[in-house]
Amino acid sequence: MKTFAKAAAVAATVLGAGAFAADEMKPLFDGKSTDGWIQRGGKASYRVEEGCIVGRTVLKEPNSFLCPPKEYGDFILEYEYKVDPSLNSGVQIRSQCFDEETQVEHNGKTIKVAPKRVHGYQIEIDNEPKRARFWSAGLYEEGCRGWIFPGFGGGDGKAFTEQGAKVTKVEDWNKVRIECRGDSIKTWLNGEARVDAKDSRVAKGFIGFQVHGSKEADLQVRWRNIRIQELK
Repeated sequence: MKTFAKAAAVAATVLGAGAFAADEMKPLFDGKSTDGWIQRGGKASYRVEEGCIVGRTVLKEPNSFLCPPKEYGDFILEYEYKVDPSLNSGVQIRSQCFDEETQVEHNGKTIKVAPKRVHGYQIEIDNEPKRARFWSAGLYEEGCRGWIFPGFGGGDGKAFTEQGAKVTKVEDWNKVRIECRGDSIKTWLNGEARVDAKDSRVAKGFIGFQVHGSKEADLQVRWRNIRIQELK
């Protein structure tokens, strides 16, 4: 025990205070049930199968979002996803949905968000070889300002695509890490840094697992090992 404690102390000194942050990660999804979660937007199908959340497209349904009930501000979120390559998807963070129309000012223009429209930061899932964009783990703002990174918040689209093509596992599981601290939003895909952006429009909101509207039925996206650590 003394040897382990000494080694841990040395590691903490070398790697910094966050070296053992993984020990503080807690399951956001227990692998068994999404009871109490809220579905917003469309009526895509969500099921729990083999320890995964499985979302399936339903024809003529708009973007759908399955959301844990709690809101989060500063946090670290990790999850793995596996998606049909022809299905676009994503995970909402710090997102909102209001009963009345919302207006957002951006670059001298007024953006009107319709009542009951989910809007907010989204961490993209984009595995489609035919489209060959590969912007998974990119930062988008659903229902509002569009692409932040790469986009008006920084990043080069061509370089982001080239990196994404190398890092993305098209038909396998991919691991995403997100860190939100104040106006800082950072992401990693399969251990590679992707987004490093600053944006302060929304400081807190809900998380949502998206099934994008599609012209094909029963396309699937899966999530597992969903863990979160709230930051003070």
